[in-house]
Amino acid sequence: MTQTADKLTRFIFDKADIRGEIVQIKEAWQAILSNHTYPKIIREYLGEVVAASVLLSATLKFEGSLTIQASGGGALTLMVVECSNDFGVRGVAKYQNPFPDENDLKILLGSGTLVITIEQSKTKERYQGVVALDGNSIAEFLEAYLLRSEQLETRLFLAADGKAAGGLLLQQLPGNREDNDNWDRITHLGSTIKDDELLTLDAKKILYRLYHEEDIRLFNAQSVYFKCTCSRKKVTKMLHSINHQEAAEIIKEQGNISVDCEFCGKTYQFDEIDIAEIYSPQVQPSDPSIRH
Repeated sequence: MTQTADKLTRFIFDKADIRGEIVQIKEAWQAILSNHTYPKIIREYLGEVVAASVLLSATLKFEGSLTIQASGGGALTLMVVECSNDFGVRGVAKYQNPFPDENDLKILLGSGTLVITIEQSKTKERYQGVVALDGNSIAEFLEAYLLRSEQLETRLFLAADGKAAGGLLLQQLPGNREDNDNWDRITHLGSTIKDDELLTLDAKKILYRLYHEEDIRLFNAQSVYFKCTCSRKKVTKMLHSINHQEAAEIIKEQGNISVDCEFCGKTYQFDEIDIAEIYSPQVQPSDPSIRH
């Protein structure tokens, strides 16, 4: 994996028993946006979820992938962001047209849900948690989720625009929940961070801006990158969700079946010979819900 300007930086307060993370994503965010033209508010919400997915991937212990999915019956019908344990990220949003002039996330989602799924690559175990829409932002939704699931106080500050996505996470360390004075002071200082600072300043400058009077231990930054996990094999498995006759009719009408990956824009094409092979009795159908 090549080094990029996109970084996840961890740090710890030596005298306050509080840990933190800063993520700044530019190149991977541009890759995510490259195949889509989103309304401004959707772009900002999707960017916040992208930043949050990396922060949560650095916080929760797993080896595999973490997916944050928001779906609902409103104008914003779907946001899906997936981040691997080594911070490869991808994401996509869907919405109805005409899109309303509305900024409230709950209204945009309608009767929506936010679900976090962790899939362990080695054991194939799958954990899924439903995030209550408690609050008025992606950050507040996820703070409440982390408090319930990890029993740890957490604050998230997220920002995104057309150029970058970024975030700051602060979290109390286990066993130090009575350290309220330090927690209140550090989270109050964290709340003074401005969106443009999160998106343009590097981690060291952000920490100096917020905490120059604190004793902070800064760890080496880790790269964040765009990673799409689509493949012809996965799309082939997905095609088992339609029956052979329907596939054959599409081939007859169009000459082939073309499937575009919504995350990266790559196109997979299947002709008559491909379809015959896919529906051969020797080929076992697979779970049609597999994301490509």
